[in-house]
Amino acid sequence: MEQRFVNANGLRFATLEAGSGPLVLLLHGFPDTAHTWDRAIAAFAAAGFRAVAPFMRGYHPTEIPPGGAYDTDTLAQDVVALIEAQTEEPAIVIGHDWGASAAYGAATIAPGRVRLLVTFAIPHPRSIKPTPRLAWAVRHFVTLRGRGAARRVARDDFAVVDELWQRWSVGWQVPPSETAHVKAAFRAAGSLDAALGYYRALTLRTPDCHRGPVTVPTIAFAGEQDLISPRAFEKARHVFTASYEVVQVPGGHFMHRQHADHVIPELVRVVTDHARVR
Repeated sequence: MEQRFVNANGLRFATLEAGSGPLVLLLHGFPDTAHTWDRAIAAFAAAGFRAVAPFMRGYHPTEIPPGGAYDTDTLAQDVVALIEAQTEEPAIVIGHDWGASAAYGAATIAPGRVRLLVTFAIPHPRSIKPTPRLAWAVRHFVTLRGRGAARRVARDDFAVVDELWQRWSVGWQVPPSETAHVKAAFRAAGSLDAALGYYRALTLRTPDCHRGPVTVPTIAFAGEQDLISPRAFEKARHVFTASYEVVQVPGGHFMHRQHADHVIPELVRVVTDHARVR
């Protein structure tokens, strides 16, 4: 696995990558980095794909955008630009958390660039209905927007990062190694504030990139112990006009880390099966 850089959508993105073949683009969420996909990168490379995991905009060592744009439409444009910078062919796009939100948007605005969409832990945002239980589960959407949020998150060696991983990982005692990479990224000047910028950019208005249907084949991975129930993914079917499959796997929000020995082979299998019949 190598670290490289690619220019896309006006930014210099750092990436982790390995392998050769059809492009698989792997997008991380918060609080996380491209290292979340290290097992998947190796597995896809072994299966005959070129796996590329970018550090999302603002996450060190990717460049911090000078204008401070972190809205979902811009994130979706990043994904499209990252594909276009690396291949003329449609790519397989895999996203977790914020990466899933960006991936849904990219597949909507540029379906010709996405041959298969795979998402983890987040159903299509247009299908999510507010409930008291959901509001409590995503209360960090409020606390991470506020004044002084960066100072609070950085306190006690980024203890909030560990707390969030543990809160979202029912039944898993999260080892410190799982959060080491994101803490290292957030120690770089401006990176933590950039990551929190994703939350500050949220509004009640549905982003343009989430307004239309998803017209590319989609597979959604749902953790059986995640705070968002697999039922929420089933309720999202109306958003998709092509094939849509929900894959339930053990684990919470970080299912691809918690149960990597099960989830990563299953991920590679469904992607390989799709590539074979295309």
